[in-house]
Amino acid sequence: MRRGKVFLYLSLILILLVAGGYLLYTRLLSPAPGPSEGTSEVAVPDRVDIVVITQNAPRGTVLDETVLGLIPLPRDLLISGMFTDLSQVVGRQAKFDLDSGIPLTANMLVDTAAQLSTAGSVASLSIPEGMVAKTIPINRLASVSYALRPGDRVVVIASMQFVDLDADFQSKLPNATALVYGSSIALGPEGGPPRLTTEIVTGDGPEGRTERTGELTEESVYVIPSEPQRPRLATQIIIPSATVLHVGDFELEEAGVANVEAPPPAADTTAEGEVPPAAQEEAPPDNITLIVTPQEAVNLTYLIDSGVNISLALRSAGDSTVIDTQTATLQNFLDDYTIPLPAKLPYGLGPRVDQVPEPGVNDTEPVPAP
Repeated sequence: MRRGKVFLYLSLILILLVAGGYLLYTRLLSPAPGPSEGTSEVAVPDRVDIVVITQNAPRGTVLDETVLGLIPLPRDLLISGMFTDLSQVVGRQAKFDLDSGIPLTANMLVDTAAQLSTAGSVASLSIPEGMVAKTIPINRLASVSYALRPGDRVVVIASMQFVDLDADFQSKLPNATALVYGSSIALGPEGGPPRLTTEIVTGDGPEGRTERTGELTEESVYVIPSEPQRPRLATQIIIPSATVLHVGDFELEEAGVANVEAPPPAADTTAEGEVPPAAQEEAPPDNITLIVTPQEAVNLTYLIDSGVNISLALRSAGDSTVIDTQTATLQNFLDDYTIPLPAKLPYGLGPRVDQVPEPGVNDTEPVPAP
């Protein structure tokens, strides 16, 4: 009897343990069941198709379905001016060069060629606000052997030649000297205004000055210069950093020229052995266009009109160093490099050489003076 009760108690305890373990597993340890696929709700963003350019289109290109496409864009990212229908763009022209993949907006297109002609040049789009473009002449040595390309930064150097002037006449000194040798007045040529009879007393040259021959004599001589006044050269940087906009002449393109089919090539009529025009070497550029400040453009115009020699030096890419140089003159050159003035000696080298030959011109010895 006592054994039966013990067995009953043990059975009840075992049942309670199993029930408690089941509840613990189902409520605390087992993962919560996810919602069924039929009842899940996924938020779908609101999208709208916008018109994009699918290939590069030069300025003036008439747009059609072959260069246009649609891509989806969230509606909250839609900008005013974008197109959502191809019919709004087909038949219009590109206002400037367009790259592939760009979403089109209203300010990128024009309706007619007349509007395109008033839209300005493509070059003006590359000029920062407050700057201007100025073209200057160049040659091989003044343009770093034609190595310059758009986007390069250059240093502009000016070489100026100074001469002495008469302040009243504004003519190069020394003045011509004349002597009135008569008191009579003669009529000018062809009944012109009367003039005094004069005579140039300087002999072969019209320029000179009077000097005494010595301290103990009263004789004077008239000294005539052996050559005209030599200009004094000074070279200095006038623009430390200018950006190259274009090298050579810009292409003269009319609106819509990109869509005009090229005429068929003409038959080759060149004689045997003659180089066709297309195969001839292209002439190097003789001008370059720089992006400068308005004041620098005025200074360049003044120097060009004054006949000043202008040359360019190429700056390193990414170099932002502030350039500060000293004006190059003969005196500064001798002082900076410690070059002494050659002494006048009672002997010299022979044969006499008055000009050092250029490299490659004379491969042997310098040609002596006659």
